Amino acid sequence: MIFNLIDAAYYSFTKAHVHLYVVAYIQDFRYFFDSAKDIFDMEYWVLEQMKLKKKGENLQFRGKIALVTGAANGIGRATAEVFLREGAVVVGLDIHKKVGKMFSKSSFLGIVCDVTDKQEVKKAVQSLIKQFGGLDILVSNAGIFPESESISELKDSTWNKSLDVNLSSHQHLLQTCIPYLSYGLEASVVFIASKNVSAPGPGVAAYSVAKAGLTQLGRIAALELAEKGIRVNVVHPNAVFDTGIWTKDVLKKRAKHYKMSVKEYKTNNLLKTEVTSKDVAKMVCLISSSAFSKTTGAQIPIDGGNERVI
Repeated sequence: MIFNLIDAAYYSFTKAHVHLYVVAYIQDFRYFFDSAKDIFDMEYWVLEQMKLKKKGENLQFRGKIALVTGAANGIGRATAEVFLREGAVVVGLDIHKKVGKMFSKSSFLGIVCDVTDKQEVKKAVQSLIKQFGGLDILVSNAGIFPESESISELKDSTWNKSLDVNLSSHQHLLQTCIPYLSYGLEASVVFIASKNVSAPGPGVAAYSVAKAGLTQLGRIAALELAEKGIRVNVVHPNAVFDTGIWTKDVLKKRAKHYKMSVKEYKTNNLLKTEVTSKDVAKMVCLISSSAFSKTTGAQIPIDGGNERVI
């Protein structure tokens, strides 16, 4: 039956893709396929890919498999939508149960997962591999924005939770995905960091320090993974207010801190424009595309222009 899988894959993917994934299947056959049902599910998906390829136009991510964390809201959801629209298969992870019902498409799999739990992350990635056979793109986006606290008043719980979610979980996820990304076609990793890395503000030490650590993780990953053909880049959004981390209360407090109205705070950049989740998603997908195939280790702002950053 493995030869039927290879034959089907040949018509579904490019020759390069087939070569990379089939090598992975044969090397770890017993790991990927625990039962006859696993093999059936994999063959079923390959045939689905063949049908999808015949239907659509020349979409830039057709045949690619993307994993997006924090996929139930904001930047994560918008990113999943763009990838799906451009032909990718998308697996979305989120702690919120609604992630499983976001899109009624065979090309989307939503998995409820706490990214700070190593075992849950491992199980989710294994489900992705068994369902779709590989991984090409990782968008490590899950994050929280802690309550504003000065360093003198900073609670241990605030500090530790921010580091767990905004930094450590990304390292664990990347570590779990590297063996599969190594077989990916034009493999790409994008970390979602923050403008606070280069221009932090008072009262957000827990958040800014974690995002700075995430950026450093991305830089080191770019150095280490280049030999495997895996590109790693970092995006620094700022003031993206249609996301889950920006509650009305948090937004109001931050605007008050800078002596601005909420409206002024939303467009507090050189271009006087509001940056949305869709704007960030477009940037993430562009970085993951062949247009950036020669770029790794980059840090790209999407903030409307910030005087402090510039």
